[in-house]
Amino acid sequence: MRETLLKILEPAIKALNYELVELEFHGGVLRIYIDRPEGVTLDDCQKVSQQMSALLDVEDPIPGAYTLEVSSPGLDRPLRKLMDFRQRMGQRVRIELLLPINGRRRFTGTLRGVEADEVLIEVDDTLMRLPFTQIGKARLVPEF
Repeated sequence: MRETLLKILEPAIKALNYELVELEFHGGVLRIYIDRPEGVTLDDCQKVSQQMSALLDVEDPIPGAYTLEVSSPGLDRPLRKLMDFRQRMGQRVRIELLLPINGRRRFTGTLRGVEADEVLIEVDDTLMRLPFTQIGKARLVPEF
């Protein structure tokens, strides 16, 4: 269902001049996280919510009742695409892999870049190469 929702929503959100950062569907709630360079306001969320609600009513990809929520990605922004990793070099990230590498699935460190299909992250002074296709979840780690 996730891929179907992405195919429906991503182009429509882009047409409104926003970026679809992430979407989640759990327990009857569809959460859409949007962003744009100048940030996202409550009015932006309302605008996207109204447009996506109408689109989802027409496309009807979700059987039964659900609640639609639209918000900004927050300080711990999810990273979903290789471009997301490229744009945030030098920032702290938390990455969870689908399968362990050397017995380890979770990594927190500084994002050092992207080479081919690998994400480079510095963890405890060691540069790790994580295959992008094995990344299950990745988020920025807010620093205060």
